[in-house]
Amino acid sequence: MKKLTKLLTTATIATGLFAGAASAEDMRIAVVAKALGIGFFEAAAKGAEEAAAELGDVEIIYTGPTDTTAEGQIEVINSLIAQKVDAIAVSSNDTDALVPTLKKAMQRGITVISWDSGVAEEGRQMHLNPSSNPLIGNMIIKLAADELPEGGQVAILSATTTSTNQNIWIEEMNKVMGNYPGVEVVATVYGDDLADKSYREATGLMQSYPDLDAIIAPTSVGIVAAAQAVVDAGKVGEVNVTGLGLPSEMAGAIESGASKSFAIWNPIDLGYSATMIAYHLAKGDAVAEPGASIPMGRMGEVTLDETNSGAMADPFVYDASNIADFKDIF
Repeated sequence: MKKLTKLLTTATIATGLFAGAASAEDMRIAVVAKALGIGFFEAAAKGAEEAAAELGDVEIIYTGPTDTTAEGQIEVINSLIAQKVDAIAVSSNDTDALVPTLKKAMQRGITVISWDSGVAEEGRQMHLNPSSNPLIGNMIIKLAADELPEGGQVAILSATTTSTNQNIWIEEMNKVMGNYPGVEVVATVYGDDLADKSYREATGLMQSYPDLDAIIAPTSVGIVAAAQAVVDAGKVGEVNVTGLGLPSEMAGAIESGASKSFAIWNPIDLGYSATMIAYHLAKGDAVAEPGASIPMGRMGEVTLDETNSGAMADPFVYDASNIADFKDIF
């Protein structure tokens, strides 16, 4: 029997107001987002539901804090520990800050994995990257450089200063900058995965750098906000917004010309894969260790490296030629 429990606040978790009683045999897997209300994580929750329906004996608890802070996630995780869930799959807001709480969860016999945005090795059993970090890093700068054959100025609008995944992708991007002569990164700013702050930061970039050619946002919140800022500033055709986003949220930006192209993996697949991994580890029919292959249902298997990390799939590029095929899906 599969159930979805969506917990809107940590208080809801603490009081145990679940949407229906779970079977005694159900495995309870908590899927913890960076924050509630973000389209990417809502789509991932749909994937978790799909995996639970396929497995048949899983209850999904989809939850997260109301803002993208480590403190909020720690409160959520402590409440899940008190609920004695079987597994926690978390997209973290901070690499290190969650470790003590997640270690406590593992000491209590709870399976812990991270996905999307990882935690330090000692705080989880394995980490699922949505794609290969080098491939993502190269992709986000390539998308900008492809529209700048003679070079130009680009700026980065990231999530938070402590977001594990964005920091790694930017680092990987910097490693391959030599492959794109004439392209210069003039600034990196942070919108904290908040739409209003990301909008202000994008506006500030265009004001501070009047010759700016592109804004790269490796975050689904930031890329939408930046595209709107470009439209409002009357700079469509002058400043191209690219990075990582959702087709449903970026279709308008492609149509307006504020964005020529962007990339993302399928968050539904990511939530599905994370749930499958957590299930098999909690059941004990897979072990998280270097070189191990862990089943991910219809997504195949993930093979772990020396840090117990693995990649799900390559990023996919969306543009005017294909956006209509995906905008109603996620």
